[in-house]
Amino acid sequence: MSKIIYDIYKNANEASSSYGNYFGRIVHLETLNTRKLAKHISEHGSVYTQDVVEGVLTKAESCILEMLLESKKVKLEGLGTFYLMAQNKKGGATSIDKFTPKGSLVGLHIRFLPDSCSDSQLNSKDMLQKATFMWAEDLKREAAEGRPDNGGSAAGNGTTGDNSGSTGGNTGGNSGGSSTTGGSEDNPGGGLG
Repeated sequence: MSKIIYDIYKNANEASSSYGNYFGRIVHLETLNTRKLAKHISEHGSVYTQDVVEGVLTKAESCILEMLLESKKVKLEGLGTFYLMAQNKKGGATSIDKFTPKGSLVGLHIRFLPDSCSDSQLNSKDMLQKATFMWAEDLKREAAEGRPDNGGSAAGNGTTGDNSGSTGGNTGGNSGGSSTTGGSEDNPGGGLG
């Protein structure tokens, strides 16, 4: 059974109103590269071999980057939209005449906005309801005891509680143009992992 591994951490930011409170974050076990993703796709009853799938994914990657650098958004129906977001220097330019892209911008960030159509199953609330969770400490304990993975628990350790401290579906979209990897008062750790 699929499961999401999570860990719990304590907010150590004394300036935060949620200082000392506990929050959850996702533990990522692996990053699949293009080759591994192609292998996974080809093993799911695909008529295409791993090398064909890998070729398509590699071409899609370069084409998506090309389109983003032409100031276009790329929407993959049922998955979501990739787009660029500018990160400005702190304080910005003092006048419109002093703004230059090379001198006033710190960077460009690729953002992803999941599709919100009902059949995509990608909105954050639906995903939370469908997910099965396992606390990283339970996984470590099972490994140490030599027990097989039991598929996790959807209810242990407050995993189905009020979900304060989690993030929503949109990881970008702030109007100031700054990076969204930092935390907020309700999620001081800055995202999920």
